[in-house]
Amino acid sequence: MKHHSSSITISGLLLFLITVYSCKKPESEVKKEESNRPNVIFILTDDQAYWGTGHSGNTQLQTPTLDQLAADGAQFTNFFVPTPVCSPARASLMTSRYGTEVGITDWINHYWDKTLRGAEPDLGLDPKFTTWAEVLQQSGYETTLIGKWHLGDNPEYHPVNQGFDVFTGFLAGGNKVENPTLEIKGKDSIFSGLTTDVLTNQALKYLTEKEDTNPFFLSLNYRAPHAPWWPLREEDWAKYKDLNIELPHPNYPKLDSAEVTRRTREYYGAIASVDRNIKRILDTLTALKIDQNTIVIFTSDHGYNIGHNGIWHKGNGHWILTENPKATENIPDGQRPNMYDNSLKVPAIVKWPGVIPPKTMVTNTATIMDWYPTFLEMTRSTLPDSVVIRGRDLMPLLTGKQVPVWNNELYGEYSTHHQSRTHMRMYRTQEWKLVMDYLNTDRHELFNLKEDPEEIINLYDQQEYKNIIEELERSLLQKMEAIHDPLLMALKK
Repeated sequence: MKHHSSSITISGLLLFLITVYSCKKPESEVKKEESNRPNVIFILTDDQAYWGTGHSGNTQLQTPTLDQLAADGAQFTNFFVPTPVCSPARASLMTSRYGTEVGITDWINHYWDKTLRGAEPDLGLDPKFTTWAEVLQQSGYETTLIGKWHLGDNPEYHPVNQGFDVFTGFLAGGNKVENPTLEIKGKDSIFSGLTTDVLTNQALKYLTEKEDTNPFFLSLNYRAPHAPWWPLREEDWAKYKDLNIELPHPNYPKLDSAEVTRRTREYYGAIASVDRNIKRILDTLTALKIDQNTIVIFTSDHGYNIGHNGIWHKGNGHWILTENPKATENIPDGQRPNMYDNSLKVPAIVKWPGVIPPKTMVTNTATIMDWYPTFLEMTRSTLPDSVVIRGRDLMPLLTGKQVPVWNNELYGEYSTHHQSRTHMRMYRTQEWKLVMDYLNTDRHELFNLKEDPEEIINLYDQQEYKNIIEELERSLLQKMEAIHDPLLMALKK
């Protein structure tokens, strides 16, 4: 019996091996499948609001390249970031987690500026969090970052230790508008020219000199249109230097209209420089004959205000008035921390020839955290079982598939600790938006987005909206609990 049983087992094993061998794909087919994986160019600007594009409906701003890119693929009309300032938004991009989860809740102060509250020379994105760059790298992609990082400048936080094979750029939050210093292969070099052009030159150099046959993922992180904006190339500036700017909120009390006009003109010029340079990227893809197998994605790290609600800048806003409101203990003179939509909402465009139909409009609410699972789906990469992410794959929306349930509500957070001190938490539905500042309770806000999309009228203190506020705050607190927000623990004490 033992001999008979053993014979059956050996026969079965032989049959199994024959079956596996016959089903195994030839090596040439495997390589062909690998070569068919798309390249990806992810373009991330700095401080570009949703209204900072022509296709958003801004008739004063000309962005022909971005407008054509949107027409050739998909355009999002409700794309947001969870925190309206550089470092935490970029941390959310890289990890698909909230800033409170990764310990980055405000922009990282690399400058050791003692006039600000809280220098942070050793803060950065903890390597224990697996970035999408690491996952793509492990799956066979060549990963390259050109431009801004702003997630720590200690060695353990460096992009090459966070999943990027190649890094050409700068680790801190800012750089000069022209003649920038960039790190290349671990050494700093000074480049001549406007920074937007210089970064594009580096991207074109990478694309044209690339020899590796592996698919590539290039993240091109521009500094523009971050302030300061000047100097600008004449071709970018000419259209706007004398433009009669249509002020967003012209009747805001004590608005400094002249300053709003000046800043908006320069901001538009900086956006024009980005648009011009993206055309150089697209033209190169066509010249190299890789445009049909390259996904091009465009977005920004957060929004921006210039005159909107009387402020300029982003979530750590500044008043742009002839006379500022009185300072408080936690809000210094001239500061206006906020979570307005203009600070949170960004443009988002995806072009994928043959996969995403042209002129696709996505109205669902999505966030910067959704790029992580979307990148994995696009590149056929697998998320390790141990990695927790918060985002959702956007491909069903981009390809027009029926999505039976898509939650269009949005949670946001921003604890400022540099220019001001706040603990803002936000919950947004398609109709309502609640902003709670748990450190400054006189700053709570409620807006009816259907009737007041520009968030001008704060309804929080009106008794008739008490039930709505309670319902929204209940959802907000549930979200805080789900992500183990440290602030919630403090509130319970």
